[in-house]
Amino acid sequence: MSLISAITAAQRLDSRGVFKAIVPSGASKGDYEAVELRDGDQKTYHGQGVLKAISNVETIIRPALIAEKFKVFDLESIDGFMRKLDGTSDKSKLGANAILGVSMACARAGAAAKVGFRFLAVTKFKTEAYRRKDVPLYDFIRLLSGTPLPYVMPVPFFNVLNGGMHSGNSMAFQEFMIAPVGAKSFTDAVRMGSEVYQELKSVLKSKFGGSAIGVGDEGGFAPPISRPEEALDLLIEAVERCNYTGKVKFGIDPASQEFLLDRFYDLGFKSSDSKKMSSADMQSLYHELIKKYPVVLLEDPFGQDDWESWTEFRKTCKIELVGDDLLATNVTRIKTAGEKKACNALLLKINQIGTITEAIEAAKLAYSYGWSVFVSHRSGETTDDFIADLTVALGTGHLKSGSPCRGERVAKYNRLMDIEQELQTRSVKSSYAGEKFGQTRSV
Repeated sequence: MSLISAITAAQRLDSRGVFKAIVPSGASKGDYEAVELRDGDQKTYHGQGVLKAISNVETIIRPALIAEKFKVFDLESIDGFMRKLDGTSDKSKLGANAILGVSMACARAGAAAKVGFRFLAVTKFKTEAYRRKDVPLYDFIRLLSGTPLPYVMPVPFFNVLNGGMHSGNSMAFQEFMIAPVGAKSFTDAVRMGSEVYQELKSVLKSKFGGSAIGVGDEGGFAPPISRPEEALDLLIEAVERCNYTGKVKFGIDPASQEFLLDRFYDLGFKSSDSKKMSSADMQSLYHELIKKYPVVLLEDPFGQDDWESWTEFRKTCKIELVGDDLLATNVTRIKTAGEKKACNALLLKINQIGTITEAIEAAKLAYSYGWSVFVSHRSGETTDDFIADLTVALGTGHLKSGSPCRGERVAKYNRLMDIEQELQTRSVKSSYAGEKFGQTRSV
């Protein structure tokens, strides 16, 4: 019958400390994210335990879902029921981490319910009868979302230099990423990114000594630098030494909400030397960086409620302008940004919204505005590779999952290489997004 018959929950570590899913956590969080329920008991995991969320799964969500006798492939109904069961706008009653874990596990169970899924594919999407004996997760989510073929393998944006809340240096900007847009395939992109990463390690060691090659939360290096130009110059050198000039572009995530104070952005917020800049100053700085360096993506250049700056900057910004804290993968926030013409891309984080079907809805809304969608991990990540399948299923064309090191980051990249190989083995048409990473979907 493919009905939900059992649900279990358990506490597991993220990178900071049956069908299953492990929910990640973020270090720099926006105020508009769904609520991640933590225990607050300082005697256990310094207050970061999730036993309350586990209890909510086992004593509230589990019996209620089983009683409803949902078919495991009916994820839309399952997620909708859990939202209603929670009854809050931010999932603060049961916890987004409790709800999301169940939603992810149900998605995997739905893909495995072969007979039921064939029924879903034929009835809900009549143009595509499904006859495989096994159903990969990316296939299940693609059909659930109505994403058209062919498949698009994403460009990986590797976070290789850290600052902000992800490091102990004085750099205000949080992430500097490399994107191998000139690769021939995703597998080739991973190789190129790894080579640049290792070359960057050598550059840093020669310039700053062995202490500079320690890594931050997402596997990026955190050398003793404070200005964005210093970071980008280091990337330029590493790319040139690998002979990838023109083939590897850059992305920047300032995470500016972290250093916004009283309408000014303080680039010296991590040191004793304040360096306050107005919105106009920040816009000029970004334009200078984009003009001087091969920057193709800029994420959260302004604060989460600084709508005026976002809207003004978008008028002259010619690269992908991504909203993270601004949007929080929240449909209401995305609609507001669409009306204000504040950005042209959504950063999609499944734990910001709390269910897979809501994440799909957010992506589809972004696409309806002609935006691109950029799938993201969290700084407190797990070895769960769900977002790799999600990225391929939604055809987003790019994702970020940290540097090409640390198991919780590499798990996503390895899964994507597996998917690419599987598609080739199945003779299913696919392509690598490359330079068109932000133009993989049209309205």
